[in-house]
Amino acid sequence: MTRVPRGYIARRRRTKMRSFASNFRGAHLRLNRMITQQVKRAFGSSHRDRGRQKRDFRRLWITRINAATRIYKVFDSYSKLIHNLYKKKLILNRKMLAQVAVSNPNNLYTISNKIKIIN
Repeated sequence: MTRVPRGYIARRRRTKMRSFASNFRGAHLRLNRMITQQVKRAFGSSHRDRGRQKRDFRRLWITRINAATRIYKVFDSYSKLIHNLYKKKLILNRKMLAQVAVSNPNNLYTISNKIKIIN
């Protein structure tokens, strides 16, 4: 029986996985089975951590806004500030409010005055 040369599909699959693992170290870079395991793990972690990153940044923004409202005596707390913003239909997301609170607290004070004047 003559030898049948194999196709390129498996090699193409392995080189694709190897391209994903180009920054790995040791056996995670050199051995095909280890490469596939580590790439699957890395993809799973990146998928999970995209959601976690959103949560973490939201927590950071809320903490910054709360600290600024208490330091500059804008309101008693973060929750009262957000409640009044929604009540007066001033739509500012937490990312923008946190940026204002960190970079220019005077603007946060003027926003709070707008809320209080409308009352």
